[in-house]
Amino acid sequence: MLETKQISCMDIAGSIFSRIEDIDEDINAYIRVEKESALESAGRIDGKIAAGEKVEDLMGIPVGIKDNICTKSITTTCASKILENYVPVYDATVIKRLKKRDYILTGKLNMDEFAMGSSNENSFFGSVSNPWDTGRVPGGSSGGPAASVASGEAICSLGSDTGGSIRQPASLCGIVGFKPTYGMVSRYGLIAFASSLDQIGPFSRDMEDCASMLNIICGHDRHDSTSIKTKTPDYKSFLKDDIKGMKIGVPEQLMVEGMDPEVKSAVGKALKMAEGMGAEIEEISIPNLKYALNVYYIIAPSEASSNLSRFDGVRYGYRDRTAKALRDMYKKTRARGFGDEVKRRIMIGTYCLSAGYYDAYYEKALKIRTIIINDFKKAFSKYDILISPTSPTTAFKTGEKMDDPLTMYLSDICTIPANLAGLPAVSIPAGLSKAGLPIGLQIMGDVLREDNIIRAAYSLEKAIAFKGVPNI
Repeated sequence: MLETKQISCMDIAGSIFSRIEDIDEDINAYIRVEKESALESAGRIDGKIAAGEKVEDLMGIPVGIKDNICTKSITTTCASKILENYVPVYDATVIKRLKKRDYILTGKLNMDEFAMGSSNENSFFGSVSNPWDTGRVPGGSSGGPAASVASGEAICSLGSDTGGSIRQPASLCGIVGFKPTYGMVSRYGLIAFASSLDQIGPFSRDMEDCASMLNIICGHDRHDSTSIKTKTPDYKSFLKDDIKGMKIGVPEQLMVEGMDPEVKSAVGKALKMAEGMGAEIEEISIPNLKYALNVYYIIAPSEASSNLSRFDGVRYGYRDRTAKALRDMYKKTRARGFGDEVKRRIMIGTYCLSAGYYDAYYEKALKIRTIIINDFKKAFSKYDILISPTSPTTAFKTGEKMDDPLTMYLSDICTIPANLAGLPAVSIPAGLSKAGLPIGLQIMGDVLREDNIIRAAYSLEKAIAFKGVPNI
């Protein structure tokens, strides 16, 4: 419509900010809204189009950014008191790449503090509500990015995924959430939670928009030592409605005990659709996946303990002014600057890395992680993709699991394995429960085999024909 001048960038941006003004008081997806600068950008881009410049993917499209991705001269808080007023002096690599495509930044999106959580209730700026039912959580840690796209407060958004933080909220909010292969998207400018697990990825309404976003944000970056030096494909070329002959494995360890029957039924229906389209379906066993959750909750807190040591009140961020000495200032700053969940994970990680426990916990977890990676290699020698639920349940009620961290951690049981193995994975909507809540289907592929995932997700998206609309 922009190409044919049926609408302008100003029209699109105006509609998004009108939507934010109407509903964000109820959703709380945004920590900071960038209306003035966004409208200036829209006017500038309209001028380019009027002058005959070709309209490229994402040009003039409003995109929200999770608030742990650095944006130059715009606060980046990680939804934490300790970074409440932090203003980066540089853009993350993904932001630079979006700017080159003339995207429009709608604002910075709410999240669990330092990306630690599965419900977006651990935010210094208040919890985020699910657009399908504002009495329920949107998932986490990227609850703000997911809720903003689901509710129409952004066309697309960027989040980060450490143990399912893109896919799980995408599932609970009824949209597409994609975690690329570890190293395909630069982490430069992403404030670290667990460096060997973190990966930036897109939220969108459908696979076509998702592929457009991947084309822009993927690619090697010399600023990131873990960035993969490989040719970046055209992800849109994989949007083929054809999975005939594709071999699909269904890991029995991810069809977990206690799963919501409606979730299991929706996944079963999707598998039957895939079989009807000519795919080969087989239930498989990946035995060591049963250790994935345990391994994750040793490795991730250990890396968090190290990464978050820099937030000490000395160099930047919040500083407690009542302290009389340096050590006291460290203690008070971190005690008052971090929320309960962040402090819990720092303490677990510090314990796992401490003298006398390092070998028993952290080193053993790394060994089991390698075993899990090798198990996946064996599985992908036989199967093109693996399919499972994204989340074992639909969106749960706000406050329902806050007093039971272990039950909360189980929310990521299906998504964590992909992060441990560095695999690409996507969540697409698979249907609605009887209560009208979205159910997500997860598709995992081998390292650098986003092509298989996109092809399968696009085909199943067409077959499922999800048409649900949030209540708000």
